[in-house]
Amino acid sequence: MNDLQQLAQAVIQWGALTLLFVVGISVLIIVVLYFIDKTQTTQTIRRNYPVVGRFRYFFEHLGGFLRQYFFAMDREELPFNRAERSWVYRAAKNVDTTIAFGSTRPLNQEGEAMFLNSAFPTLSEEIAEPKSITVGAGSCNKPYTTKSVINVSGMSYGSISAPAIRALSNGAREAGIWMNTGEGGLSPYHLEGGCDIVYQIGTAKYGVRNLDGTLSDDKLREVSAHEQVRMFEIKMSQGAKPGKGGILPAIKVTEEISRIRGIPVGIDSISPNGHEDIKNVSDLLDMIQRIREVTGKPVGFKLVVGQLEFFDDLLQEVHKRGTKSAPDFITIDSADGGTGAAPQPLMDYMGMPLQESLPLVVNALHAYDLRQRVRVISSGKLITPGKVAWALAMGADFVTSARGFMFALGCIQAMQCNKNTCPTGIATHNKDLQHGLVPEDKAVRVANFANKIVYGVGLIAHSCGVTEPRQLERQHIRVIENSGRSISLATVHPIPEINPQYSAAEGGQKK
Repeated sequence: MNDLQQLAQAVIQWGALTLLFVVGISVLIIVVLYFIDKTQTTQTIRRNYPVVGRFRYFFEHLGGFLRQYFFAMDREELPFNRAERSWVYRAAKNVDTTIAFGSTRPLNQEGEAMFLNSAFPTLSEEIAEPKSITVGAGSCNKPYTTKSVINVSGMSYGSISAPAIRALSNGAREAGIWMNTGEGGLSPYHLEGGCDIVYQIGTAKYGVRNLDGTLSDDKLREVSAHEQVRMFEIKMSQGAKPGKGGILPAIKVTEEISRIRGIPVGIDSISPNGHEDIKNVSDLLDMIQRIREVTGKPVGFKLVVGQLEFFDDLLQEVHKRGTKSAPDFITIDSADGGTGAAPQPLMDYMGMPLQESLPLVVNALHAYDLRQRVRVISSGKLITPGKVAWALAMGADFVTSARGFMFALGCIQAMQCNKNTCPTGIATHNKDLQHGLVPEDKAVRVANFANKIVYGVGLIAHSCGVTEPRQLERQHIRVIENSGRSISLATVHPIPEINPQYSAAEGGQKK
């Protein structure tokens, strides 16, 4: 009994000493922080309210997470609200995506679109698969034919992790869709899954550059030798930062990234604002033709629509040269597109959103009688079936998404893409964080998401009375005006008549 009492007394004494030690250390830390805060001159809150003022920054950091999960309504949050993210998560997991008791989507706000159901919807036996579309027919030796509706938009290896690329590549193959490399070059992880690939050439020409940063024909041939590489895309600008080159922080420039891109290790990789060898539309068409001749594959370009004179100049120059000189496709990115690192003034204020720019570009191609020659790819926050269906109805041939597939991988919109601290292992090179992303599991979710998009777009198309998604047209949609009443998108954005001056003649020359 005495032994037990002695043991209990010893435990109590040890606990008291431990508590005293912890309290002492805590007091010492508080005293040190107090003097640090009182003597520093950079932050007023900490100087006026030492120690306690530090909680302000802690709660500010937590605010985004608290709003995301507790305080914001389902349709409030930006850039993607909870309702959109929740649909993607369920679709990627291939679980029930139905809802109950009514939609939370507002149907009385200006700009909201609604599809018009037919009195005679398409019956099950009348349903057709999305039709195949050929890109580069008549302009290159190896045109690309695909029926894919939704595809993986440009996400560079380096900006996102190897496990993420592997999951996207394998998932894209399973879904029968293509994957865009982003401007960071072609990595082994892109090729691993066996999916079709669109190789993006950014302003720094990563992966296909000479030592001086100019375009290398030899490296173009090396890349195009991969059968999986089906098309080449010249990136003129991207949604989050039109007029600003890509930014890859030094911490993400590993030795492997260095080899793939052809850049120094451990140094910030900042692409030029624009292509140094493309100063006008003539240069752009020359570059397109050069890459097409070297690779034998379709070539187009991607941009955020800004000054509209560009398209008049471009399409007029195409007619002067002949329609074979035209880009095989144009990818229209929305001004609200996403990226891991972009200056806020450009992300907030620069460029046109897809809702306005997509119909303008499609209409310009119609007016110049080039709509069948030049394919249109749309990109920018199109992560749900309704938005994809809208893009097809407005005239897009294909849709691409980056952030939709990031959500399919498990992205929680933590907004830390630029810090190498992505908690889901997608936008980080931290091996411990990457450990949570299992490519084999996430590849299934990538394929599920793509398939659910196509299924959902099909539901909308069949309700509108057409047999497959690419039959959707502008008259199938009405949009709410500021009066609260709706108007047909065919009235808001009528398809123009072909300008007789540019009606296609033999060889594509003016009549």
